[in-house]
Amino acid sequence: MYFSVIIPVYNRPDELKELLNSLVSQSFQSFEVIVMDDGSSIKSEETIKEFQGQIHINYQDQVNQGQGFARNDGMKLAQGEFFVILDSDVILPKNYLEALKITIEERGLDAFGGPDAAKEDFSPLQKAMDFAMTSFWTTGGIRGKLKNPAKYQARGFNMGVSRKVFETIGGFIDPNQGEDIEYSIRIRKAGFRLELVEEAYVYHKRKNTLISFVKQGFSFGRNRINVSRFHPEAIKTVHLLPSLFLVFCISIIISGLFSFQIFLLQISILAIWFLAIFIQSSYRYKSILVGFYSLITSFAQLCAYGLGLIFEMIRKIFKG
Repeated sequence: MYFSVIIPVYNRPDELKELLNSLVSQSFQSFEVIVMDDGSSIKSEETIKEFQGQIHINYQDQVNQGQGFARNDGMKLAQGEFFVILDSDVILPKNYLEALKITIEERGLDAFGGPDAAKEDFSPLQKAMDFAMTSFWTTGGIRGKLKNPAKYQARGFNMGVSRKVFETIGGFIDPNQGEDIEYSIRIRKAGFRLELVEEAYVYHKRKNTLISFVKQGFSFGRNRINVSRFHPEAIKTVHLLPSLFLVFCISIIISGLFSFQIFLLQISILAIWFLAIFIQSSYRYKSILVGFYSLITSFAQLCAYGLGLIFEMIRKIFKG
């Protein structure tokens, strides 16, 4: 078989079912599925039984180790030539694996990362969170792109490596703290070809509340600093932009106390940013409501990421 699809899952059998359904309908069928139930209290065993006989599926129930190590264990069991790593909250378009195989062979890829998108039936909040995670105006703007593959870093919800990569450099070395970014850097340092495959997109069905979305953004900011433990060069100037945005927003409050002219200028700049968010989001999703929600998710995501980065940087300094 060509692909081994590795899916770590934790207390999400319903999400897993949607993902498995999308795998059943794939146009390319030379693959196996390895589900790593990472110490869940709500097991996925019954969900797996529904798909026995429809796809080649291997279910492993283990003690909790974190998703990075669960992925490693899945790759150790894999029989395919190329390992595809997916989060349980994604849904695949029908031609996902077919498009991925074609691109891997045409471009001679050793590893890949794919983008995410929002499906039409997603809720307005889910679409707004998708916008905040992918837009040029937010942290989506600091992700590597196809036009600059040397800077691209894959994300764990939709990425993969060849068997050769795994056998050469191993798997993830940190279970939950920016492990996908660290892995991407290590893959490229080993001389392997890692690029974005735009055709291999997934529908990312984030189940976050606004509060959990903010917490996630805070964790992402911290993770950027955590990765620098292994790769000091992981922090670029561009990664400081969310923190500068946060400082700018705080400075607006301070300016209001001392200088109305500076306050007015800063408010105008922020208003232009908000307007750009609203117009782009409303147009992309054909919904004014999503546009309004995107104002909240984009602002919250940038500030949370920036705060997380500052927090972890200060913590790292004091820890020496």
